[in-house]
Amino acid sequence: MKSMLVTAFAVLVSGVFSAACHPGAAVINADPKQVGGTIAGIVRATDGSMALTTRKITVTETKTGEKFVGTTGPNGGYTIKVPHEGTYHIEVEIRDGEVISKQPDDTLVNNGDLDSGRDFEITVRRAAR
Repeated sequence: MKSMLVTAFAVLVSGVFSAACHPGAAVINADPKQVGGTIAGIVRATDGSMALTTRKITVTETKTGEKFVGTTGPNGGYTIKVPHEGTYHIEVEIRDGEVISKQPDDTLVNNGDLDSGRDFEITVRRAAR
């Protein structure tokens, strides 16, 4: 019996390694659930003089409309985990006298991706004197 188990294990393991080493061979995924990914970036003033903290960031899955929200930290950075693969639109909160001068395009998140560099630059218009 022990010999049969060892032989069965060896055949199973050799089949897995064989599939991994031979392109086009069928590979069985034991855990097919989607992992989602992470979207990250920095929000700063256009002149680079300061990071813009406590800004609400909203990412919206373009197909379903599902929203995920985060806030920028002390360095203006944000990180938002999303549970599904998909294309996401990213928005930043702006305040009175501000305009967005640079914003990221929609981003495609694949299983386990870290999509960094989704940065915003905001121009602060000074009040006229």
